[in-house]
Amino acid sequence: MAAMASVLRTQTPASKYAPRRQHWPPPSPLHPPHSICSLIQQRRVSVTRRGTDALRCFSQRKQEARGREVYEFERLFSNLNQSTLRREPGSLSSAVLLVAGTTVGAGILAIPAVTQEAGFLASAVTCICCWVFMVVTGLLIAEVNVRTMCELGSGGVSLVSMAKRTLGSTGVQVACWSYIFIHYALLVAYVTRSSEILTNFIGIPQWGSATIFTLLLGGICYSGSQRLIGAINGVLVLGILISFAALVGVAGGDLQWDALLKANFQAVPFSIPIIALSFVYQNVVPVLCTDLEGDLPRVRAAIILGTAIPLVLFLTWDAVILGSISNHENVGDKIVDPIQQLQSTNGIVGPIVQVFSLLAIATSYIGFVLGLSDFLADLLKLPVGQNKPLPYALTLIPPLILSLLDPEIFFKALDFAGTYGVLVLFGILPAAMSWADRYSSGNQSMIPDVVPGGKLTLSLVMGGAGLVILSEILENFSPR
Repeated sequence: MAAMASVLRTQTPASKYAPRRQHWPPPSPLHPPHSICSLIQQRRVSVTRRGTDALRCFSQRKQEARGREVYEFERLFSNLNQSTLRREPGSLSSAVLLVAGTTVGAGILAIPAVTQEAGFLASAVTCICCWVFMVVTGLLIAEVNVRTMCELGSGGVSLVSMAKRTLGSTGVQVACWSYIFIHYALLVAYVTRSSEILTNFIGIPQWGSATIFTLLLGGICYSGSQRLIGAINGVLVLGILISFAALVGVAGGDLQWDALLKANFQAVPFSIPIIALSFVYQNVVPVLCTDLEGDLPRVRAAIILGTAIPLVLFLTWDAVILGSISNHENVGDKIVDPIQQLQSTNGIVGPIVQVFSLLAIATSYIGFVLGLSDFLADLLKLPVGQNKPLPYALTLIPPLILSLLDPEIFFKALDFAGTYGVLVLFGILPAAMSWADRYSSGNQSMIPDVVPGGKLTLSLVMGGAGLVILSEILENFSPR
C-alpha cells in the first residue's frame, strides 16, 4: 500500500493461495485467477465433490466437520519488503496505536465546550453511544474492504473501489467528495493549530512552523517504513498518555464531584456532530486491512482496542474539565471554552495543554495523511506497492496553502464536516455498502459478516445518522 512507503505490497502466489497444512502450487502467470476467492472457490468445489476437505478464504479457526476437513487461512496475502523480500506482517500493537493515534486529535479539545450545557453524565452516555456507533461503522468498512480484496485479488483497496463495487457510480461520487472534503478540512485544522503551538514554543513565523510540521511528518509518512511509522506513532501515543496524565493530575485537584451529576439530555443533539468527529478513524481501516493481510479477527481487535483508548481519554478529559469549572461564563450569546477558563485560573495547565494538543494533532495527522494518500493513489489508478510522490504532494500541499491563506477556514469547514460529512461518509455509506454487499443478488462471499444483526443493525446505523443530519438541517436552516 502506498501508505507504507518502503514496504512493497508484493503478494506471492504461494503465500496468497496456500493454506497452512498443504502446499498449493501457484497458478500459471499466463492464466492468472480472476480473484483470490474465485480460485479458492474452484479448489473448494473440486475437493468437496470428493467429500474430503474444504478451503475457506478467511483466517478463522474451524474444527473438523463431518466427512471433510476445513483448512485455516492465516491471511489473504503476504506483505514483502522490497529490499529483503522477507514477509513483514503488520503487528496488532502497531495497528491499535495507529487507530488510537488517528482518533485522538483536535476534536478532544472541543468536547468540553460542546458538552458543558448537557453536563458530564449526559455527555458520557452520548460518548459511549457514539463510540459504539463508530466501532460498528468501522467494522462494516473492514468487512466490505476484505471482501473487495478477495474479489479483486489485491490489497490496497480504498473506499473508492469499495463504493464502486457495491453502490456503483453514485456511491463513488458520494465517497469521493465526502472523503476528500473531510480529510482536507481536518488536515487544514491540524496544520493551523500545530503551527500556532510551534510558533508560541520556538518563536518563528507561523508560515515557517506550518511548513516544518508538514515537511517533517509528511516526509516520515512518505519515506518511512512500516516499522518506523509504527514506532514513531507509538512514541507519540506514549507522549499523549504521559501529558494527559499530568494534565489530569494538575487540573483534577479542584474536581467537584457534584458537578459531574449534571444531566441535560435536551442539549445532547448539539454535541453529537463534534463527538462523532472526535471518533473518526475509519479512514485508516483500509490501511489496517492491508497491513494485517486481510486477517479480520486482528482487524476487529485493532479497531475495538484502538478506539477504546480514546473513549477512556475523552471521558476522563471531559470529567476533569467540566468538574473543575463550576460557573460557566457567558460572553454575549456564546459560552467561553472551559479549557480557556481553566488556563486562566491555573498557570501550569497552559503548557501541558499545548504539549498534549501538539502530540494529539501529530498522531492524527499521520493517520489522515496515510489514509488520504492511499485514497488518492487508488483514485488515480496508481500501481499498488509503488511509492509515488504525487499522492503525497496532493495530500500535503493543499492543506498547507489553505492554512497559510486563511487560518479561520478551519472553523467553518470543521463544523460542516462534523455535522454532515462524517455522518454521511462514516455513518450512512458503510451501512449502505454492507447492505448491498450482503444482500445483492448473486453474492456468495465466503467472508462471514463481521457485524451481527443483519438488516436491523444496518437500518439502525443508517437511520440514526440520517436522523442527526436531519435535525441539524432543521436547526441550521429553519427560520428563526
